Formats: sequence, C-alpha cells, structure tokens
Amino acid sequence: MKERIVELEEKARKLRVSIVKTLHKSQSGHTGGSLSAIDMITALYFQKMRHDPADPSWEGRDRFVLSKGHAAPALYVALAEAGYFPAEDLMMLRRLGSHLQGHPDSKSTPGVEVPTGSLGQGLSMAAGMALGLRLDGKENRVYALLGDGELQEGQVWEAAMAGGHYRLDNLCAMVDANALQIDGEVAKVMNVAPIADKFRAFGWNALEINGHDMAAIIDALELAEKVKGRPTVIVAHTVKGKGVSFFENKASYHGVPPSDEELPRALECLGCLED
Repeated sequence: MKERIVELEEKARKLRVSIVKTLHKSQSGHTGGSLSAIDMITALYFQKMRHDPADPSWEGRDRFVLSKGHAAPALYVALAEAGYFPAEDLMMLRRLGSHLQGHPDSKSTPGVEVPTGSLGQGLSMAAGMALGLRLDGKENRVYALLGDGELQEGQVWEAAMAGGHYRLDNLCAMVDANALQIDGEVAKVMNVAPIADKFRAFGWNALEINGHDMAAIIDALELAEKVKGRPTVIVAHTVKGKGVSFFENKASYHGVPPSDEELPRALECLGCLED
C-alpha cells in the first residue's frame, strides 16, 4: 500500500500541473480551491470509487458530487486523466460552446453526475441519491465534496439533518477546510467552527484529517465505508492554493488564474519545467 500511496501522490502532483496549465489557458477560473481539493479528488477517482469512463452511466458506479462547483478544474483534470474525455479538451475550459464550463454541467460533460455551483445545494443532492440507491437495494456509495465557506449556507445543515435522520451510511461528505473564501478568512466572514462537532450533533460520524496526507485520506475513506447506521463527514484541513508557494493561503487567488509571468514559476513549484 505504501507504493500505491506514492503513486497517488505523484498523480495528484501531475493533476496540479494540469490545473495550473488549464486555468492559465482559459485566463478564467478558480485556482486556490481547485489546488486544495485535488488530493481528495485523486484519492476518490484513482483509488476508492467504482466508476467506468467507458460507461459513465454504469449502474454499479459510485457517485461524486462536487458541491463546491467553482473547483470544477480539479474535477475536470481528474475526469480527463481517468479517460472520460481527451486531455486536449481541458484547453477549452470556459470557452463558448465547450463542454467544460465554469461549473460542472451533467448534460454536457461525461462523468459529471449533477450540475453544481450554487453553493449549499450539493449535499442535498447527494443525500437524495444515497436515499434513492438504498431504496433500490443498491450498494453504491455517494461522495460529496464541500468547501468550508460553503457551510455558511443553511441548506447544508438541512441536508445534514436529513442524512442523520435517514441513517445514510452510504453517504460520505468531505469538507475542503482551507479556511479561506473569496471575501477572506472563513472565521471572520462567518465562523463555521467547530465543523466536526456540528455534524456529530446531526447524527454523523465525523473524522478530521490533514487533507494533503494521501495515506490519511485513504484511511478515512476506508473507515467511512465501514461505519453502519449513520453517514460520515471527513473534515479535511487543507491549504488554499496548495503546491504553488505564492498561491498558498491567499484568498486573492480564490478566483484568479495564473498570469503569463506566474505560469513558469508555478510549474517550477510543482516540479514541472515545461513551457
């Protein structure tokens, strides 16, 4: 397993390179939250989830909901790497007519389960999927990735209440807790702490991890699957802009792509010296 963790870490590094290149090409999109979330998305798509790029509608697949839909570049690079569409398509991010819009669109992008981007709605959709799958007697799991700033939306807590009430043990929420949002520090805009305790109050199993520790992410996902009778939330403490030193922990890079001058510096930070 140790070798597999190293492989996943290298995969995440390469996907960070793809995120930076994609956002630079589009000159539009969200850098900070895509880079902070990619380790979790890597663990899901290349280790944990059952899915089939050749058959995106396969009934046996697990479901993934990117509730923080503005981090779409992180999802897109993972889908391209997995084979849902050609990697060349990434260079069409946010272009008019492209199937890769600024927020995920299930009607046009293979592998996207639901359209997201209006913050606060993803956990509700994920809970509905989980309940529907259970009613159908299926064992598929549902994963939802939220941002910590997104937890300021009241609908999140209605969904958390429903998840606990219906004991949706096939549902796993992951919180990209990078402590920053577009307006600054989450704790100053509207404090959402203590996140884990709040989910526990709604009947959830709650785990807290370093969201950039691949072994910890995999372990948490394995533990979540073993818990019966209640859903699990993984509160992953992350760094906004992770991997590019001059992007890290800066709210100013929430929705700002790399400039021409920043691109080579960012790629160097990520161990990639390509033009």
